[in-house]
Amino acid sequence: MGENPTLGWIGTGRMGHAMAARLVAAGHDVHVWNRTRAKAEDLGAVVVDAVSDLAGRDVVCTMVSADADLDQVLLGPDGLLRQERAPRVIVDSSTVSQETSARIRAAAAERGTAFLAAPVSGNAKVIKAGLLSIAVSGPADAYDEVRPLLLDIGQTVTYVGHGEEARLVKLAHNVFLGVVTQSLAEVVVLAEKGGVSRAALLGFLNASVMGSVFSGYKTPAFVNLDLTPTFTTTLLRKDFDLGLSAAKQSHMPMPLAALTRQLVEAAVARGHGEQDFAALLVEQAHNSGLELVPEDVEVGDGLAARAAD
Repeated sequence: MGENPTLGWIGTGRMGHAMAARLVAAGHDVHVWNRTRAKAEDLGAVVVDAVSDLAGRDVVCTMVSADADLDQVLLGPDGLLRQERAPRVIVDSSTVSQETSARIRAAAAERGTAFLAAPVSGNAKVIKAGLLSIAVSGPADAYDEVRPLLLDIGQTVTYVGHGEEARLVKLAHNVFLGVVTQSLAEVVVLAEKGGVSRAALLGFLNASVMGSVFSGYKTPAFVNLDLTPTFTTTLLRKDFDLGLSAAKQSHMPMPLAALTRQLVEAAVARGHGEQDFAALLVEQAHNSGLELVPEDVEVGDGLAARAAD
């Protein structure tokens, strides 16, 4: 592939934009396509008019919302893998089912294109801080080739297998994310009903052995009720459905996940679908007879300090 492969990028939503921006900042030759062109024009990359314009790139990365979107941009009538030329490697960071991923992997192989599943952990703020984590599965030789590019996007890159294993890793991650968020919401409401501010409780937890990158960067949302989406409640529901489907196929119970999925569904039904999944806190308070108000306290998300370490 060479030391300086040409790159293509498909999908510049919240996550895709931040990820592509890191590649541009690292000096890579990046061409970008997004359904809404205006959302890509501030990247400083070449913005192309059609997905097919990326077919001649060495490596193309995709970051789209759902299975149908990935299918459309890769296998649709004007899709990347329907062109006369095809990229050497496609790296997909979308959260999609293992079945969709396997079908696209097979179609890519027919074109001589290596397909890597590369889902990520983090949101746009985490990406900008350089703290993104990436799990990758697919052909090992293709992984070795693109690993340096992925390290320009994220802090850690973990190879987890030769097939669809990274999809399962991502689903496990997001199910855990939802269960942890619900648990955190419950203890925060418990403390507040006893007279402890959210800022005080989370300040204590973040400094304790129970603190984490996640609890730190969710603290501003929990304290000041900023539900500007980093990851919507609707998307979290989708990932619970995918995770529970995988569990069913493996004949294993996931009682905590199943219960949390119902609480996520209730949050969506109550109008929080397009808000950040921190809305689970609002719903937990509502169900506990407590209507929350922003505490209007300046609290950090801990990302700058971790990025400096």
